[in-house]
Amino acid sequence: MATLGSIVIALVALIHVYILVLEMFLWDKPAGLRAFGLTLDAARASKVLAANQGLYNGFLAAGLIWGLNLGAEGGAVKVFFLLCVLIAGVYGAVTASRKILYVQALPAALGLVLLGLS
Repeated sequence: MATLGSIVIALVALIHVYILVLEMFLWDKPAGLRAFGLTLDAARASKVLAANQGLYNGFLAAGLIWGLNLGAEGGAVKVFFLLCVLIAGVYGAVTASRKILYVQALPAALGLVLLGLS
């Protein structure tokens, strides 16, 4: 179970690195426009805010990677950052798009369950 949990946590971290790239570098490019359903004008108007969001997603990824690098001693770090991802995902699903529940919150919840079973 521990190995499967680590794989899921690594996937959650990679998702957040991808979100960082989308929000910080591709927000007003075709990939970012598609991912977030934005017009070019809306993307240009919110580009600085999106970059800030991207940075926060990078911190979530960094925390999860840190927890993974700590191995068995990183359990509390992994739980903390997975909870942060889960809460952000639920909030995003309620306030922005239900899709965030499946992309962000569900994988984090699965990671927490797998950590609990290890």
